[in-house]
Amino acid sequence: MIGAHDLSWSYGSAQVLSAVSLSAPHGRVLGLIGPNGSGKTTLLRLLHGVLASPTGTVTVDGDRLAALPAREAARRVAVVVQESGGESALTVAETVLLGRSPHLSTFQRTGAVDHEIAAGALARVGASHLAGRSFAGLSGGERQRVLIARALAQEATHLLLDEPTNHLDIRYQHEVLGIVAGLAHDLHRTVVVVLHDLNLAARYCDDVVLLGGGRIAASGPVEEVLVPEVLEPVYGIGIERVRAGGQLHLLFHPHIRIQEDSRA
Repeated sequence: MIGAHDLSWSYGSAQVLSAVSLSAPHGRVLGLIGPNGSGKTTLLRLLHGVLASPTGTVTVDGDRLAALPAREAARRVAVVVQESGGESALTVAETVLLGRSPHLSTFQRTGAVDHEIAAGALARVGASHLAGRSFAGLSGGERQRVLIARALAQEATHLLLDEPTNHLDIRYQHEVLGIVAGLAHDLHRTVVVVLHDLNLAARYCDDVVLLGGGRIAASGPVEEVLVPEVLEPVYGIGIERVRAGGQLHLLFHPHIRIQEDSRA
């Protein structure tokens, strides 16, 4: 489980986050949602320690993240961020093997076990056929699969992803998030993912944290947070909930908000 208590962050005089607390348990997908500039990526960076909050604490299975040695932290928490990878000369197999680094001592080379784990990670995300390809030559969806496989090869029990569906077409958005949800539900991992698309959050997240105005506007199960009365004040747009095919969907009505604003 990843826990955060009373986190804050500022860029210069601009307060981005204040008094943010959350809990992300094993076996569930927690989505970080909110408008542009609400601090989603900043919060994710605080959760994996690339930024250090001047207030509060982040814990991983009860241990303070800041107190863990870097190698131990990497064994527990894997991160998938947006990377172009355009200049990388590595093959896919070599890229995934990088996930084994936290398990190797200084100057130790990867062995048969590491290669087996990396191959298993590629198989898990359905990318075994890409092993010999250049990472730089992959499509966006293929690249995201490989980055997730690298995180899997790390064998961390906590996976944090920053907008893994960014710039992907609809098919790959669903394929990537289907893989991510499977890691939480099938492998009992903790998964925290930043998402812009509320309908993707509704389909693949178990819980969401809604950020607005530098604070948590709401948090809890998807069914409780993704409701018009909670979302509309934060996003400033009319929202309607519908169900189709057994799934929750959100419809957006900009004109409703414009009409209301014009009467104010």
